[in-house]
Amino acid sequence: MFKIRSQFTSLLMLFIAILILPMSACKKDDDPARQKTYDLKVQDVLGVSGVVTFIETSATATTIKVELFGAPSGSHPVALYSNTIAEGGNVIEQLNPVDASGVSTTLTTSLNYSELIAYNGFIRVVKSSNEPHVILAQGDIGGNVLTDVKKTYTLKTVDNFGVSGTAVFQKRLNGSTLVTISLTGTIQGETYPASINLSTIETIGGGPVTKTLSSVNGTTGKSYTTIRKLDSGLDITYEGWLLYNGYINIYQTSVALENVICHGNIGSSVK
Repeated sequence: MFKIRSQFTSLLMLFIAILILPMSACKKDDDPARQKTYDLKVQDVLGVSGVVTFIETSATATTIKVELFGAPSGSHPVALYSNTIAEGGNVIEQLNPVDASGVSTTLTTSLNYSELIAYNGFIRVVKSSNEPHVILAQGDIGGNVLTDVKKTYTLKTVDNFGVSGTAVFQKRLNGSTLVTISLTGTIQGETYPASINLSTIETIGGGPVTKTLSSVNGTTGKSYTTIRKLDSGLDITYEGWLLYNGYINIYQTSVALENVICHGNIGSSVK
């Protein structure tokens, strides 16, 4: 009797194991791959936008899928670059071009999924190999993605130049900062040097330049600068700027005190 019961128990356990194994295998197969999507914004051709999605294909491979919307017909080259859009950078990997369906799919093994979603880079899609300077859409990726954390400072006109605006300091995921200057009263076709200086605008004689910013485009009134370090090479994060004793100068022609046309305190200099 004991022998029969033992055999029955063994058969029952074997039966349960047979039922569980396919279910476990099915669950593993159905596990969704990790993926992350970033926006690609219009640049030189109005109406074009898109997204890029990183899909974990294996421990060492990632599928990079680019989708464009509203793009002109034709084949459009795509590349992964180092640094941010504001800085510009080198091509790290040439991806498969966007085809007539508006899609580009590339399997890469140069960077795994975890490396890509933390990467210091951006994706750019250009119109064609013959027109590489016409950018259809682009977007920062990985650690360069902008957060919603930001601080806005007022830039006031100096004397009677009539130029004023704002400087927005915005935090990236990796802790670096995008400084966006927006001015009104600028002249189309002109460019205006800009800098961050030590101390305050009230300081007699002014303070030394500690960070050179991208010049303001007179036509758009805009300037974009990604900051990771001061000109001296000292690292500075977004949080560092909130405590920084400094101010921004906008210059008419050159970085000289007599050419300042607009300025404003930032960080701890704001009263």
